Amino acid sequence: MFDKLTVRDADVRGKRVLVRVDFNVPLSEGSVADDTRVRAALPTLRYLVDHGARVIIVSHLGRPKGEPDPQYSLRPVRRVLARLLGRNVHFVDSVIGPDVTEAVERMVDGELVMLENVRFEPGEKANDPKFAKQLASLAEIYVNDAFGAAHRAHASTTGVADYLPAYAGMLLAREVETLTDMLANPDRPFVAILGGSKVSDKFGVIDRLLDVVDTLVIGGGMCFTLLVAKGLEVGRSLVEDEWVEPAKKMLEKASQVGVELMLPVDFVVADAIVEDAETKVVGRGEIPADMMGLDIGPTSVELFKGVISSAKTVFWNGPMGVFEMTPFEKGTREVAGAVARNNRAVSVVGGGDSVSALRKFDLEERITFVSTGGGASMKLLEGSELPGLEALTDRT
Repeated sequence: MFDKLTVRDADVRGKRVLVRVDFNVPLSEGSVADDTRVRAALPTLRYLVDHGARVIIVSHLGRPKGEPDPQYSLRPVRRVLARLLGRNVHFVDSVIGPDVTEAVERMVDGELVMLENVRFEPGEKANDPKFAKQLASLAEIYVNDAFGAAHRAHASTTGVADYLPAYAGMLLAREVETLTDMLANPDRPFVAILGGSKVSDKFGVIDRLLDVVDTLVIGGGMCFTLLVAKGLEVGRSLVEDEWVEPAKKMLEKASQVGVELMLPVDFVVADAIVEDAETKVVGRGEIPADMMGLDIGPTSVELFKGVISSAKTVFWNGPMGVFEMTPFEKGTREVAGAVARNNRAVSVVGGGDSVSALRKFDLEERITFVSTGGGASMKLLEGSELPGLEALTDRT
């Protein structure tokens, strides 16, 4: 059970509600290239509007350096949000200051105002108490629905909760409930698939998953550090040398707890990461010294698909190769397809590149739950506290 108060527990009618959302979306030529995160916030925003709240929307976008930068303006996101909500969303070119105060004072029940990128203010990432208090002064209630930023201790994710009654939004609550329930009470067999480039990014997650899964499948660039730990040569493939010894302990733990840890048995290799690369398939101990593994091979694909098809719970985070390029996309496409086709299983996909892959291969609608938070979901799964979650009011 989710142990924080949610927006449904608050009396929001006629109240000014500061809502932290995660509208950190990709932009292309000044337009939103993917509106997934905007759509994810709609249930909370619609609930507030329907219940007569005066909604003040706060988000970050990209990584500006604590000052205004037009390329990171939230204006294009405002247009998408207004279209999806079917109502006007007033935009203010500032985060704090007289123009923001004036816009908020003019609000009526059911109205929405979006502030400019909160990271244009240096006090945001510094979690400066003065800035947090200024931001909080705009509202009477605070709602955090930005799961994708919940692992950041910033002014808009934690600081404002020191000055306002703080509640979870619907998206944040659902994300936390889904991921924690998956670990606590999965239908079995439980198969987790991890990929991506670096084993160091997911070492804590691997350690936690080994305590609960039946099978752990590891592909992508991160698998090569484990193969080196097993004593294999991997050519020029990505290896984190300082993580070889921890990887040995990881392999030992899997054996001790009886979890099958599956690594690729073959690879698609090339001498360069380019769209027109000349590729060949080799066994995992046969990667030439001047080449690198850039996707899992066809035998690995079939092995991975087989274990995925028998699962009752599937968690997937991270591609199997450089799926953005045609020569190296098949492993990720086939694994994603196998997850989508297993209708008997609860399928959960962590954010980041995995979601991009689902979208590329038009599989997103066939997954039980797609997380919006890459880094946040990994932190939650490894058992770390999320500052943005901890700052909210406990359910007593």
